[in-house]
Amino acid sequence: MSPDPARLRDALKARAEAEGFAACGICRPDAIPQAPERLRAFLAAGHHGQMGWMAERAHWRGDPAALWPAARSVIMLAEPYTPPGDPLALLDHPERGNVSVYARGRDYHDLVKKRLKRLGRWLVEESGAEIKVFVDTAPVMEKPLAQAAGIGWQGKHTNLLSRRLGNWFFLGAIFTTLELPVDPPEVDHCGSCTACLDVCPTKAFPAPFRLDARRCISYLTIEHDGPVDEELRAGIGNRIYGCDDCLAVCPWNKFAVQAREAGYWARAELQAPRLDTLAGLSDADFRTVFSGSPIKRIGRNRFIRNVLYAIGNSGRPDLAQAARPHLGDPDATVRDAAEWALARLGA
Repeated sequence: MSPDPARLRDALKARAEAEGFAACGICRPDAIPQAPERLRAFLAAGHHGQMGWMAERAHWRGDPAALWPAARSVIMLAEPYTPPGDPLALLDHPERGNVSVYARGRDYHDLVKKRLKRLGRWLVEESGAEIKVFVDTAPVMEKPLAQAAGIGWQGKHTNLLSRRLGNWFFLGAIFTTLELPVDPPEVDHCGSCTACLDVCPTKAFPAPFRLDARRCISYLTIEHDGPVDEELRAGIGNRIYGCDDCLAVCPWNKFAVQAREAGYWARAELQAPRLDTLAGLSDADFRTVFSGSPIKRIGRNRFIRNVLYAIGNSGRPDLAQAARPHLGDPDATVRDAAEWALARLGA
């Protein structure tokens, strides 16, 4: 006998909470009909920059039903990683590197996926249904799906917001062949607030609810390969991996909940790392220091490029000695960053 869908949904949500998720919502795969057109407009404007994989997989990304036609329900889950203090405080210490909050601990892909798989196994055992789990590693538009599932809404900074969680949380998805009762979608609660748009150092938002990744510091320090346009380098400041400005200033964060997963707590070496120390990392050092960290995936050269931009923005002539050895670096982008940093420091 098949389990009662409503009862199974309630049991699923209770189980999700027991696993450590802060929110669970359900929608249909076809719940985001506006997504394909919005994605096409984003790509047509070139706002994806070098992220060619977004265009290559657009037919799947815009239509969850195309990704797995057998799916009948999408279960969206939120896991908080709320920082204990003000993540922007380190911007006042230019001799230190500022790492985005989500990357200061262990790689969230591993942590969220393990939890999703446990929840998925329970669902399979209870129902016999088929499932697929996704954590930012497949062409799934998690944010629109999460809004359709009632977890939150996409704010003017294009990130997901929740009246219960603020905006410090990761998203995961379980696609299933089960037809579960759905949750009502969330609506926009941003009102007239423009704090997230106004704070952006590189003016990456051409309009509310629209992001030009080519000007976004998170994109520039993580996804962008090669030299960053010189007009944008000063705006990067001491942000060496990602940027939290638009998230940190959101008023809804007064409702943010504490991170339950200890793996998201900042590693000691990433709380306020010295730029001169980071600049001295060899490739082997880089791999060792950032083992198990999402930072590892950008590689040593791109990371050192970011550190050198931060040194150039520091206004600290004493840091020139950390940049100077990279004038002879084998990587042309690193050499360019070193030259720029030394010129900025008058060295």
